[in-house]
Amino acid sequence: MLIPAISPTVDTALSDQLDAAVNNKTKPLGSLGVLESLAKQLGLIQNTRDITVRKPAILVFAADHGVVAEGISAYPQDVTWQMVENFLAGGAAINVFAEQNNCALQVIDAGVNHAFGPRAGLVDRKLANGTHNFAQEPAMSRATCQAALAAGMALAAELEGNVVGFGEMGIGNTTAAAALMHKLTGIPVAQCVGAGTGLSPEGVLHKQRVIEAAVARHGSITEPLDVLATFGGLEIAMIAGAMLKAAELRKVLLIDGFIVTSALLVAARLQPAILDYCVFAHCSDEQGHEQMLAALDARPLLSLGLRLGEGTGCALALPLLHAAVNFLNRMATFESAQVSAKAH
Repeated sequence: MLIPAISPTVDTALSDQLDAAVNNKTKPLGSLGVLESLAKQLGLIQNTRDITVRKPAILVFAADHGVVAEGISAYPQDVTWQMVENFLAGGAAINVFAEQNNCALQVIDAGVNHAFGPRAGLVDRKLANGTHNFAQEPAMSRATCQAALAAGMALAAELEGNVVGFGEMGIGNTTAAAALMHKLTGIPVAQCVGAGTGLSPEGVLHKQRVIEAAVARHGSITEPLDVLATFGGLEIAMIAGAMLKAAELRKVLLIDGFIVTSALLVAARLQPAILDYCVFAHCSDEQGHEQMLAALDARPLLSLGLRLGEGTGCALALPLLHAAVNFLNRMATFESAQVSAKAH
């Protein structure tokens, strides 16, 4: 399959123009901190000094995981489809935060083990009723993995806006994400696994052992798509595909927590320039996310102790994008405000 070609955002002339525009605002140099680098990043992504946040959307991909059969989750698999119903009813945290921030929300069935039937508000891209149990066999075939990537790419291509956030729902998906993290970064499994939806310390240790045994079973695969097919999820694969296409289209990618960042690990191994387009919303409280971000040399905007998923961190970070846009576009310069600049 064709992986989208992603151009780096480097542009020395535009970078200098953005620096000058930021530094000429009525403030001491650097005094708006991360908002200044964020405004510059948006300018480089959008290839302009006139940056915007236009029709932001969050895509929430849901799917089930066969590895749940190994007892690695504190919740039963039925919670996946029940939470999708909650999304459709407008009752989840992501519904509340997306509405609060005037952000469109799409809920995608990537592979939930449930028959929803035609439903208003549900985008049906189901490829299977979940993955296979990767403790026993590859989670999906190479063909299914590629189909999931392609489905994500097609969804991203349909978006009208220039900012897209990514969320997920899938009981067992922190186990898949931890396995991907280990395989793609080399960080020991013990440092990748966490409590997920609320495992006890004994449960976390069991989860670690399940992943370690699975890694040994599947041998020394290293190619990113093989790793994704063997250990990933249908929602993780669709997210990776959507990220790749969105970056090709020069959209701002809002990256949520542990599971979404695992999808980015795959995408970044396929197209390293995708990282230029990524705004990391927050550092999750899930064990391993901080090291995952460090492996990507990422600086998250927020650290709120979140570990919910759903794209909630993306929605909560949106006001910071608006702030970066508004200060660059609307804040007075020293000249326009007739304020004396710093003496040299």
